[in-house]
Amino acid sequence: MSDVTHAVAHLAEHVPGVPVMLLASMAALAATAGFRTRWTRRHGHAPPTDDTGSRPPSAPAAGSGAGAGSGAGIGNDTAATTAADGRADDGGESVDSALWRMRTTVRDAPGSLAALCAALAERRVDILSLQTHPLAEGTVDEFLLRAPGELTATELVEVVSAAGGADTWTERADAHDLVDAPTRVLALAARTAQDAAELPLALRQLLGRCTIRSLPAAAGGRPGGEVPPEGSLEDTVLRLRAPEGGVITVERPYLPFTPAEFARARALVELDARLGPRLPRGRDVLTLAEGSDITVRRADTRDVPAAKAMHERCSARTLGMRYHGPVGDADRYLNHLLSPRFGRTLAAQTASGRIVGLGHLLWDGDETEVALLVEDAWQHRGIGGELLGRLVAMAAETDCASVYAVTQASNTGMVAAMRGLGLPLDYQIEEGTLVITARLDSASRAAARLPQGQRIGRD
Repeated sequence: MSDVTHAVAHLAEHVPGVPVMLLASMAALAATAGFRTRWTRRHGHAPPTDDTGSRPPSAPAAGSGAGAGSGAGIGNDTAATTAADGRADDGGESVDSALWRMRTTVRDAPGSLAALCAALAERRVDILSLQTHPLAEGTVDEFLLRAPGELTATELVEVVSAAGGADTWTERADAHDLVDAPTRVLALAARTAQDAAELPLALRQLLGRCTIRSLPAAAGGRPGGEVPPEGSLEDTVLRLRAPEGGVITVERPYLPFTPAEFARARALVELDARLGPRLPRGRDVLTLAEGSDITVRRADTRDVPAAKAMHERCSARTLGMRYHGPVGDADRYLNHLLSPRFGRTLAAQTASGRIVGLGHLLWDGDETEVALLVEDAWQHRGIGGELLGRLVAMAAETDCASVYAVTQASNTGMVAAMRGLGLPLDYQIEEGTLVITARLDSASRAAARLPQGQRIGRD
C-alpha cells in the first residue's frame, strides 16, 4: 500500500467525520505523484512493456470526468472558460467550436510531442489539458481539445496520424470534462470515504466507460482466487483484491489500461479497504396515509439479522414474487443483496426499529437493477413506491441510462410502483417473467415524479 494511502486512511480512522481536508491532501499528493512530464521519462521511470494506451468511445456523462485516467493536467483557465461557452476567440470573432477528448501514442523522442502540437495548432485546435501515460516504448498522451466546429473526428485523427500519433482514439467532450484532474480525484476519494457502495462508481469515473464486476471469494479458496495481493494488469482487464476477500474485475472492450491507471485504481481500492464498512448517516422519516411514521435509511450486511427476521414474517407468495425461485433459499441471497460492493440498499423501518421493507439498487455489469420486498402486513401503504423512487433517484445521480426490474406478470404492486415513477417504460414478457425498464435520460427525469428526499446516502 502506498504511503499516501496509508497515512490518509490512518488519519480518517481516528478523526470523526473523515475530514475532506485530509482527502484533499491525499488527492493532491496522488495526482502530483502520478503526473510525469516528458523529461522524467528519460530517467528510468518506464513501466512494464505489455501496456498500451487509449480508451473506448462513450457518451459524455455529467460528472464523469475527463478521459480514462486522472493525472495532473496542464491547462489554461481562460481557454477552458471560453471552451465551455462553445466559442473560439479569433481576433474578436466568435465561431462554433467543439470539445474533444483524444488519446494517442507517440514516440518517446525529443520533438515528437512538439510536432503533434504544431499540427493541431495549424488546424486551429487548442490544447486545454494534457496528461501523459509513459510506457516502456512510446507514450500515451491524453488531450482535452477545443477544435473548430467543422472539424470531424476522422479529420482530427488524420491530423494526429500525419504528425506521428498512433492508435488514436477520440470522443466528444462537454463542460464537465473541464474539471481539473486533482479536483476530480479529490471528489472520488471523498465519495468513497463516506460510502463503501461508491467504490464501483468511483472506479468507473476514474477509468472511463468500463464494466466492473465484483466476484465473491470462492468457498474454501484463498482470498482473491488467483489474483496476487498487488492485483494484476492484463491488457484490457484489471483485477484487484476486493476488501472483503473477493475480486474486483474491470474491463474495457478494446482499449488497454496503462500502468498509471492501474496504480490509481489500486490506490482507491486500498483506501476503501483501510476505511472498512461505512454508510452515510442520512435518513428520511415519512408519514404514511394512515398516520404511521416510517424511517427510510441505508442498510448493509450489518442488517442481515433484521432482514432475515422480516423474511420469516413474509408469506411464501410474497417471497416467491420477489425471488422467482425456491422460497427456502431466500435467506442465502441477503449477504449478497445487502453488500455495498454490489449496490445500494434502502430499508424501511418502524419506530420500534423493525425492518418492514427493503429496496435494492444492484450494479449488474453495465446495467442497473431495482428490486423490492415489503412485508405482507405493510403492503399497499406506499412503502414500495417510496423506496423505489429513492433508488431510481440514486441511479439517476450516478448517470445510469436506465434501470430495470424483473418480476412476475401477476405482480401488480411492482408494476404500479414502476408506473408511478412517471418515467418512460419498456415491457418484455417471456414465460410469465416480466422485465420493466425505465429510461433515465435528462428529459425523462425532468418530467418524472422522483422523490426529493435524496439526502439518503449523501450525508
